[in-house]
Amino acid sequence: MNNNKNPAMSWNQTFKLYQDRRLWRIFGLGLASGFPWVMIGSAMSAWLSEEGLSRSNIGFFGFIFVAYSINFLWSPLIDRVKLPVITSWLGQRRSWIVVMQLLVAFCCWGIASLHPAEDLAFAKMMAFMLALSSATQDISIDAYRIDSLPAGDAKLMSAGSAMATSGWWTGFAGLGALPLYLVDMDAWNWADVYQMMAAIMFLLVLVPVFSPEPKSNRQMVQSQSAQKYRQYFAGAGEERREHRSLGFALVLFVFALGWLLIGLPGLSAAMLSAGYAGIGAVLMALLIYIVRGLITIDRVTLGFAVVSEGHQNSEALAYELSSVYSKALVWVLVSFVEPLAEFFRRNGVKLALSILLFIFLFKIGEAFLGRMSIVFYKEVGFTNADIAIYSKLISWWVTIAFSLLGSAVTIRYGILRGLFLGGLAMAGSNLMFALMAFVGPNKALLVSAVVVDGFTTAWSTVAFVAFLSMMCNRAFTASQYALMASLGTLGRTFFASYSGWVVDELGGNWAVFFVVTSVMVIPSLVLLYRIRHRLRELSSDF
Repeated sequence: MNNNKNPAMSWNQTFKLYQDRRLWRIFGLGLASGFPWVMIGSAMSAWLSEEGLSRSNIGFFGFIFVAYSINFLWSPLIDRVKLPVITSWLGQRRSWIVVMQLLVAFCCWGIASLHPAEDLAFAKMMAFMLALSSATQDISIDAYRIDSLPAGDAKLMSAGSAMATSGWWTGFAGLGALPLYLVDMDAWNWADVYQMMAAIMFLLVLVPVFSPEPKSNRQMVQSQSAQKYRQYFAGAGEERREHRSLGFALVLFVFALGWLLIGLPGLSAAMLSAGYAGIGAVLMALLIYIVRGLITIDRVTLGFAVVSEGHQNSEALAYELSSVYSKALVWVLVSFVEPLAEFFRRNGVKLALSILLFIFLFKIGEAFLGRMSIVFYKEVGFTNADIAIYSKLISWWVTIAFSLLGSAVTIRYGILRGLFLGGLAMAGSNLMFALMAFVGPNKALLVSAVVVDGFTTAWSTVAFVAFLSMMCNRAFTASQYALMASLGTLGRTFFASYSGWVVDELGGNWAVFFVVTSVMVIPSLVLLYRIRHRLRELSSDF
């Protein structure tokens, strides 16, 4: 990196970035992204509990959150589909956001008209529709955030990531406290509260309506991709046969990944460990096969381009797909395959796999700690009240404040340094929990550990989200960001499921467990170091 050409920003310049109106629009969209979690989370659970529903019925509503884990499955539609009428008015990004926010508000209003104890099935359906709309809104908001900021500007991308995180937590925790507070007042019941939440969501629609639509060359790139696949299908019969097996592998990969992300339902508890390992191996084999297939397609279409220059084989090059099936197949390939293909073409297979492996591994230590933190607090001797006050309440404002502070550090020193330092800080914060295992239920140490962990988590998350954002091509923002974010979730879900087993294997030695979690970040940092030169080529701010 040329430090003379790209000097580090002063702290004053860093904080002045937050005067950018685009960042405050991102904050408003983040607020709208976090608020629906209240409608189907804490508020819904409290209402159902007061209605006298069983724990098993209340527990079902936790299942609807799976929509957020598998939203990558339909994320390419956000890049590809233009909603009738409204797209010509608002543009593709804003139209998806507005329609999804309106659906969330209508579903919330519909829930307000129900009596859950009497209309449980309908309440479940409305809550699930709300979750699907909210999960789709999240894809659209992430794509808007990335597209609305200059490509290659890592500083603004870091600030945007911090504002999105702060907005989400404000909607989830800040506005989330309002329903519980109001329902304790005699003048409010749960139906009134849900109508109030629907009204707030309707108001939040004003944020995307009065925001500008980001410019993009999306349509041109997609048209070029469609032509490439038409050329591929114009090739020899053997090449046309190969695309069928590639399509089958892609479908199998998507379904296997989706099944894994939702916790392998259908397998017994005894089979889960083998299931995780088996599905992981299948996914890796399918990914290698898919990459090989994508490279084959590029080589074939490159050959067509060479032939075209020599004016040979014009009949094959003039081939146009005429059947409905063929046209539909090209549309599906451009929508669902090309985002992955473009990522590997742009970065090269070796670098692309290294980037994906880094995304998969980076947050594993944090996930191990998070999965076992409550169990640890209880076993070490903290009360439920201690956990609620010191772990949960403090975490809210710590996350918001430190997201902004962490982004300032990342803006000043770059995303690459931010990831390195954030990863090392995550490892260091885990050691504070190891110290707590020796000391016992010391409240001062708990507060210190929670604050430090909140800071390092927020810092690393902002840098990580900015990193994912920088990896996206603006023609496939929604698809690529959702896929990479889901891969990170997969890493946390896959490995963190073994956290309890690791504690048991260590004989319940929490101190050693937290030391182990602190070193889990090392493989991802080694990968980050190996790909550092390519990352610096993408942006001078890395």
